[in-house]
Amino acid sequence: MAITKNSNVSSFFFILMDLPGLEKAHCWTAIPVCSIYVLSVLGNITIMHIVKSVPRLHTPMYLFLSMLSVADLGLSASTLPSMVAVFLLGRRRIGATPCFMQLFCIHTFSVIESAILLAMAFDRCVAIREPLRYATILTTKRIWAIGLAVVTRSVTLHLPLPLLLDRLTFQPVSALSHSYCVHPDVLRLSCSSTLVNSGFGLFVMLSTLGMDAVLILLSYVLILKTVLGIASNAERLKAFNTCISHICAVLLFYTPLVSLSMIHRFGKKKLPVQVYMLLSYLHFLMPPVLNPIVYSVKTKEIQVYILKMLHPGKL
Repeated sequence: MAITKNSNVSSFFFILMDLPGLEKAHCWTAIPVCSIYVLSVLGNITIMHIVKSVPRLHTPMYLFLSMLSVADLGLSASTLPSMVAVFLLGRRRIGATPCFMQLFCIHTFSVIESAILLAMAFDRCVAIREPLRYATILTTKRIWAIGLAVVTRSVTLHLPLPLLLDRLTFQPVSALSHSYCVHPDVLRLSCSSTLVNSGFGLFVMLSTLGMDAVLILLSYVLILKTVLGIASNAERLKAFNTCISHICAVLLFYTPLVSLSMIHRFGKKKLPVQVYMLLSYLHFLMPPVLNPIVYSVKTKEIQVYILKMLHPGKL
């Protein structure tokens, strides 16, 4: 098969991957896929509406939570077009330009979510270690400045990705490993040297997801040190309980990511492709669905206002 230069990105395209063994069962696979997106949209919009509508929730913790919901909606919207095309419409062909745009959006919103989780860890650290200075350290102005910095960092670091991909050569038709485009997956299909792309991708990953994970861990080391220094067991438990929802959100985001990275680097050839695909879907699809559920279950204030929305006459 001839190799196509990227002087015209319309001259080649990619084939999105369906679920192995379920290629002819779109009527069934479409149901859970559509349910995931509906739950994600409803859950995150509900969280954002509650935080916006209730003045007493205009605190750092809930403002960061609303930012997390925005990032979750962006991540869901990034994967939605191609997954709907594959599982609902049975269309697996995607052009190079929409593929490059999709991977830019997916990685951008993924890193935004990671950075917001770091900001939420910082929020909990300040709240527990410096409770008397909490309101003066995390003012509304500083919170929005953090949000702007998070978006700027992610967009700036990921803008070169599609530009660097555009200089590579590909086969006229290339098959991806997922039902959406991600940078490592597209990169492995290149017929030319990917040294620059791989190096830049590694730099972005280490300076964003890697650094965020280390700083989140450091925040919880400081939190744990402070909590263990509290004399009262009841106060100790109360302080730790304020972190449970955030810990769950961090685990939901990073556990599939770390597992995916390990398999991608060391064990991809030893495990079935279904395992690799499952972890990828868990990383990109599950946090937007489960984060609102976790915060609704573990946060009393969110629970109360959801119940008020469902039963306005009873509360």
